Amino acid sequence: MLTQLTLQNLALVEHAEIQMHQGFNVITGETGAGKSLLLDALQLCLGGRTDAGLIRHGKTSAEAFAEFDLSQLPNAKAWLHAQNYEIDDNCLLIRRQLSQQNGTVRSKVWLNGSPISMSELKTLGNLLVNIHSQHAQHSLLRPQFVMEWLDSATGLNSLATSVHHAFLHYDKLKSQAERLAKDEQLRRQQIQLLENQLADIEPIAQINYQQLEAEYDELSNLENLMQQAAISLQLLDNDSDEPAIMSLLSRVIKLCENQADISQTYADCVEQLYQAQSILSDVSSSLADYGEEQSLDPERLAELDEQLSTFHRLARKYQTTPEQLLVDSADWQNQLDELTAVMSPEALAEEIERAYQAYLTLAKQLDDVRQQHAEKLATVLVERLRLLALPNVQAKFCFETLEKPQSFGLSNIELLFSANVGMPLQPIHKIASGGELSRLALVMQVIDAQGICRYQKEQNNTPTPNSTKQLLVFDEVDVGISGGTAQVVGELLRELGEEQQIIAITHQAQVASQAHQHILVYKTQQEQAQSHLQIISDDAQVQELARMSGGVNITQTTLDHARSLLTNRQNG
Repeated sequence: MLTQLTLQNLALVEHAEIQMHQGFNVITGETGAGKSLLLDALQLCLGGRTDAGLIRHGKTSAEAFAEFDLSQLPNAKAWLHAQNYEIDDNCLLIRRQLSQQNGTVRSKVWLNGSPISMSELKTLGNLLVNIHSQHAQHSLLRPQFVMEWLDSATGLNSLATSVHHAFLHYDKLKSQAERLAKDEQLRRQQIQLLENQLADIEPIAQINYQQLEAEYDELSNLENLMQQAAISLQLLDNDSDEPAIMSLLSRVIKLCENQADISQTYADCVEQLYQAQSILSDVSSSLADYGEEQSLDPERLAELDEQLSTFHRLARKYQTTPEQLLVDSADWQNQLDELTAVMSPEALAEEIERAYQAYLTLAKQLDDVRQQHAEKLATVLVERLRLLALPNVQAKFCFETLEKPQSFGLSNIELLFSANVGMPLQPIHKIASGGELSRLALVMQVIDAQGICRYQKEQNNTPTPNSTKQLLVFDEVDVGISGGTAQVVGELLRELGEEQQIIAITHQAQVASQAHQHILVYKTQQEQAQSHLQIISDDAQVQELARMSGGVNITQTTLDHARSLLTNRQNG
């Protein structure tokens, strides 16, 4: 529940702190006093949109703080845990800051001192608070509203979501099959082309072109290479009278050794000459081995020549280079793998049928459960509406089977309504007046908040607690009602407030008198207009209820009436 709300430089409020009651909290005040500012502050803390007009005139920033007790909000706690937000003692503090500079409004938000993204805040806000606006009756006219309300009030949201996802999966596969049918001929042509190209490459697929070219160059020049090896060996070392490098080097070493004791330079040269002698000896051995091991191989040369010719022929055919040919073939293989990985039309048809049957199973289950709950829910709706000066009201859900399955199920659902004796039931958008829509919207919101568990409790006297108790906010939903009807609305909200926290803005004294806590919003006009928030009781509450009942001129009669409202509530 919401334990405290703090406003700082927010519109007409300079500073205000309000401790919220765990039950039914009501907000009243004259028109223009700023009653909606509390809800504005709350909505900011839930990820609501920013507006430069929310920053108090003359100030550059504004802040709103909302403190929640999460002890009865397991869904919110589970979400916070999943997002790795630490929560101590079930206490959650949300701080939203607005700042203005050069006409631009910037926003920052913190959760228990840690920054949180706006998308995360909105998700969390939906788990903490359920806001019903004063325009809720307009939602009744949306085609899908009745179905959404039926699912929400009877706890079928999860099953309805499963049906929705199952349909989307089936529809996606069906669309994929339609695209595949159009592209199948082209796909098969592309597969055939790639298979032919890879078959062309197969004879040389495992051959490295650079190594092939190097081996061919060496083998085609082998005779000359062997001749050059023999000549090089002759120059390095020979038994003839002609001078050779190795014998000349030995003479140089001997000359330098004779001077090594006299000159360090000679000593260093001797060491380097020995190294040179060792290197030349290795070279001689390598050249000798090369000349002995190599032999002309016309068959291998012909094989290499054929492979090179294949490389060059295919490179010309596919307009690339011999070096790039195998790289391109790897790309062709990847393309072929992707094309062949596409499910065949036959396999896809089987998958579509399985997806449709899975959807159909869930959709039939949802349709059956909806029809089971619809009659019970209509009965509760009628009972509640008859208490609101609609003694002859009738309501009934109408299920019409659809020709084609839809994401929301197998049936279109309408709520048929009649407020007068002898008048036929008709869809609410055709028959209900503005006042009737207002009362219908209010009752439907209350039933939604209580859920089918509330209905079961009334029927069999077995308490079934709600799994999660969001804060319920009603923004002037009692518009269009008065007198005894307003009294019943107030009693209804107070009764609901015994189970979970409610905040409501109202203009009706009968509704306000039923609150567990009464918050008065009033405005002062000094150097700068300012709105103030005050929790009132006793005489102050009597004065406010009298103002709401009697207007500007408060008489003893209106005061007595205000006291009677409180007395009746207390006695009740």
